[in-house]
Amino acid sequence: MLPNTGKLSGYTLFITGASRGIGKAIALKAAKDGANVVVAAKTAEAHPKLPGTIYTAAEEIEAAGGKALPCIVDVRDEKQISDALESAVQKFGGIDILVNNASAINLTGTLNTPMKKVDLMLGINLRGTYLTSKLCIPHLLKSKNPHILNLSPPLNLNPIWFKSHTAYTMAKYGMSMCVLGMSEEFRGSIAVNALWPRTAIQTAAMDMLGGSEIAKSCRKVEIMADAAYAILSKPVSYTGQFVIDEDILKKEGIKDFDVYAVAPGHPLLPDFFLDEDPEKLEKMMVDYGASPAFKSGKASTEAAFSGPIGETFNMIKGILTPELVKTTQGVYKFDLSGEHPGVWYIDLKNDAGSVASGESPVKANVEMSLDSNDFIKMFTGKLKPTMAFMSGKLKIKGDMTLAIKMEKMMALMNKSKL
Repeated sequence: MLPNTGKLSGYTLFITGASRGIGKAIALKAAKDGANVVVAAKTAEAHPKLPGTIYTAAEEIEAAGGKALPCIVDVRDEKQISDALESAVQKFGGIDILVNNASAINLTGTLNTPMKKVDLMLGINLRGTYLTSKLCIPHLLKSKNPHILNLSPPLNLNPIWFKSHTAYTMAKYGMSMCVLGMSEEFRGSIAVNALWPRTAIQTAAMDMLGGSEIAKSCRKVEIMADAAYAILSKPVSYTGQFVIDEDILKKEGIKDFDVYAVAPGHPLLPDFFLDEDPEKLEKMMVDYGASPAFKSGKASTEAAFSGPIGETFNMIKGILTPELVKTTQGVYKFDLSGEHPGVWYIDLKNDAGSVASGESPVKANVEMSLDSNDFIKMFTGKLKPTMAFMSGKLKIKGDMTLAIKMEKMMALMNKSKL
């Protein structure tokens, strides 16, 4: 891994989305130099599914050797950003580096993307990055080596990266366009660059997109932290670059990339927006044991799922018919815990029906929460849904009439096995 040099000692970093994942990893890398870090994120209280809060991240930063200021910041809220910057300047004396890491993702096509999701992605990715940069720049101009680093991809205009998730690509490329414009606008005064991974990185978002099996095909967040450190250690003249993590680390002399792999030796999954075709990317995810929640070309739900839960959903997929959709007219979300955690959905309302991992692109009518092993038992006829509900093993929110209709599907599955 890339060794620390002390170049960020005494510098103050304002990092959005720093309570977990890549943002926190960058913060911890800087903390080892003795840097000051403003943890600007929304999570103030522990989330039931996502690790970390601004306060736990701050504790880790200080344990690593840095100083931390946790601030509740939604990058769509100008006042929250301004207040956090004012607190940071009072505590640390200024801002030297801005890392625009906060981002929202929803990989659905135009007809399946609610405007609420479009507004969220544009509001956080594009507007949030622009707004945070705008408010930080007056402070950055006072620094001796100011940087803005956006976690966003090269501007690859191949239509294959638009056709299956236009809204997300627009929002993510908006962050990259900020780099393109601001690097030229502030050339000689502020370095403005983008950083993107060569491969998938294991984060909560990646687990959501690919399921729990995706991890072994990913690299750890530390590779992005090392790459960010290399960029932020450079002079202001290093600007307008769309950097790939692996490329800059090779230039820094790193030769052993196995240290960054979750499972050294396992094939790695390429990230979006680079050279791999999305359809090849989807096939690789399936081959590596993951369940892609995005769509490339036709629906990704055509791919087979793996693992005990995936096999159960393969059975469910096998009994879907237009008649079943017509008589059910409901979307079911399954929030599974235990040995095989994850979120899945069954759409018995639209088209010919579908199943997939991840959040449904349309609002679920019924939400069921239960242990993953109990889910398997229910759909294989070993546990009656009514008994599961009465015993507290199954929790249901939403339309109870539609919930009862789910038993019809279970009966069909058990009949199909005879």
